[in-house]
Amino acid sequence: MRAQLGPVGVWMRGTVPTPAQRSAAKEIEGLGYGALWFSEDHKTREAFAHGALLLSETQRITIATGIANIWIRDATTMVAGAATLADGWGDRFLLGIGASHGPIVSRRGHDWGKPLTFMKRYLDAMDAAPYEGPVPAGGVPVVLAALGPKMTALAGERSGGAHPYFVPPEHTAKARAVLGDGPLLAPEQGVILETDPVRARAIARDHMKFYLALPNYTNNLATLGFGAEDVADGGSDRLVDALVAWGDADAIAARVKAHHDAGADHVCIQALGPDIDDVMRQLRALAPVLLNSPGSVR
Repeated sequence: MRAQLGPVGVWMRGTVPTPAQRSAAKEIEGLGYGALWFSEDHKTREAFAHGALLLSETQRITIATGIANIWIRDATTMVAGAATLADGWGDRFLLGIGASHGPIVSRRGHDWGKPLTFMKRYLDAMDAAPYEGPVPAGGVPVVLAALGPKMTALAGERSGGAHPYFVPPEHTAKARAVLGDGPLLAPEQGVILETDPVRARAIARDHMKFYLALPNYTNNLATLGFGAEDVADGGSDRLVDALVAWGDADAIAARVKAHHDAGADHVCIQALGPDIDDVMRQLRALAPVLLNSPGSVR
């Protein structure tokens, strides 16, 4: 997976209109990013249909779910969907799965009470799934969304590694310590190519407000030394700057490098902006610094 993903990829929300997403996927591949991760939640496209759309529009880049929600489909369906894409596009599909969040899961009528226990049972059910269709040699690579040490340990024991979201490099170091040297570690990193601190932090806070309402994330931030005053009122400057890298391309490259130095194998950047045109503007400008220049993170 490390060789296939490369050191830097792109993370994109699943709400971008299909024509724009097709165009963006082709361009992201052409720019040289190693992977395109996309989200699935209670309001976005179904993960495997979305994955097929992106795989069909590209030739080389890895397409990864970040993440496919384990509450949305049973384990047998998860295995069948992943195997279908892997059979169609070989090693270009990576299945990231996760337990989502209590407030989101409860809207679908589920009891999220013990996500770690549920994930263990779900992985057992995936292992036992009666799939009889063709599967590529080596199977389908799987990673787990993981924040806390227990889910991170499970990711290392039962999957190819971990895909943490909404985390600073300090979390990456802690996750690598739990995982050890073998499993993949692929954190997401929000970025804004904007040097004005007022504008950059306003964009960051607009992005962060949804996540700061979810206990998973605020509890994880507490373990990293961020208190109630940091998560209140849209987030303190200290928290904003820790979670979202902003500034010129060199400043963003330095944050990506900090994740790599802390133990990440692959960092998927999420460019934050008002629309897909602005997101692509940032990805174009960042590609030469992140991917091609001498001494860059690649």
